[in-house]
Amino acid sequence: MKQNSLKITNTQSGKKEDFSPAKKGEVTLYLCGMTVYDHCHLGHARSAIVFDVIRNTLEYKGYNVRFVKNFTDVDDKIINRANQEECDFKEIVHRYISTYEKDMARLGVRPPTLAPKATDHIPEMINLIADLIEKGIAYVVACNVYFEVARFSSYGKLSGRHLDELIEGGGGRVEADENKKSPMDFALWKSAKEGEPSWESPWGNGRPGWHIECSAMAIKHLGKTIDLHGGGNDLIFPHHENEVAQSEAYTGRKFVRCFIHHGHVMVNNEKMSKSLGNFFTIEDIFKKWSDFSEPVVAEVVRFYLLSTHYRSPIEFSDTALFEAKAGLNNFYTLFQKLEEAAPAASGITRLVGRVENTDNELCSDFLRQFEAAMDDDFNTVEAIAVLQQLRREANTKRVDAKAVRSLFAFLGDILGLFKVPVKEWEFSEKPVFNSTLDVANEIAKRNSARQRGDFTMADQIRKELAEQGYILEDRPDGTTRVKR
Repeated sequence: MKQNSLKITNTQSGKKEDFSPAKKGEVTLYLCGMTVYDHCHLGHARSAIVFDVIRNTLEYKGYNVRFVKNFTDVDDKIINRANQEECDFKEIVHRYISTYEKDMARLGVRPPTLAPKATDHIPEMINLIADLIEKGIAYVVACNVYFEVARFSSYGKLSGRHLDELIEGGGGRVEADENKKSPMDFALWKSAKEGEPSWESPWGNGRPGWHIECSAMAIKHLGKTIDLHGGGNDLIFPHHENEVAQSEAYTGRKFVRCFIHHGHVMVNNEKMSKSLGNFFTIEDIFKKWSDFSEPVVAEVVRFYLLSTHYRSPIEFSDTALFEAKAGLNNFYTLFQKLEEAAPAASGITRLVGRVENTDNELCSDFLRQFEAAMDDDFNTVEAIAVLQQLRREANTKRVDAKAVRSLFAFLGDILGLFKVPVKEWEFSEKPVFNSTLDVANEIAKRNSARQRGDFTMADQIRKELAEQGYILEDRPDGTTRVKR
């Protein structure tokens, strides 16, 4: 897989561009991580899995990837949660970093090279802010420090917005503050409030603004110019726009060579988010699918998320997960067949940088197709389609069972799929969902409704039970039993 063949859609240009890192053979990658005040939801999982696959692909191409994914560990939401629970904010941070790391391990997401916390970088932030003040690009008002957007002439270049439009339209997600010279100026340092965590600074006790955290961490750990910077597309403005402005004003250099942004997970055509209350945590999904082992559930979630291109929104539903499970069942049915044909294939050693028997014409052809898909802006949709076609070929033609199984294992590593041993795969398509429903009582209510001729009620109960994974079978003797 050639290093110079990769094309990535750069948010700043809006075009697919040939990817070439600043230093040959090495890639620096920064991903905006969680604000740790609650459990990780499926939107966070999408971000983590997308960039896990991007990292895997880059490493497969032979790059040494230095991957930094931060934790925002001081923020209004964290402070509010700590106040609600009457505990120190550090307890909230520790709890939700721990649950996040547990969820990532469950999903098979590899830890980043570094996972820095914002509060460990206060000195770096203070130095950065002091430099901006000295240059006349930031100003101090009552122990608060603001970045003066008008002093950065190319502000808006990432989001494609002009400053005049932003001021007229309110800017969106911009904090109102009467101390600012302009509504678009943003806080680099916030003065201390009673009962909130704070740190000493030349401008008085306080805490950093959100945007300055990522600039300080990225520059310290990856350098003044980063090859790739990513996050959800809701971060384009104002977060990443402000990162660019303050970082480039500080260093005098281009901050990011290529920005990568992914689409949201949607529920009923709305973004899944904690603020809307329409989110499903990773813990929720594993509990709901607890009839299956965690490795099986992890593959279902990954297959579902990777079946849509990372830049597009993806609609969440139980049906979507059922379809992902059914799709994986088809692959594992083939793997079972291949391992029966070539028992040695069950002990496949996962390979780094190569795959066994690439002189096999079928395998070589599909390997090239898979590489071409991933080289085209990490197109996992097309890559999975290539794997589906390989599955159909292997089911209908005589193939080298060991070579084909090895190829699936190898390419599956890049996507984080096909890691469950075949003998441990569970072929049912749907779980019997955990539910607060008293199933026996619901069945009794349905029987009673049928006896009195209220078939509308009976059908409704059947539908509700089916949605929870319970399928009812009516027998001639009038009893009903649950089938999985």
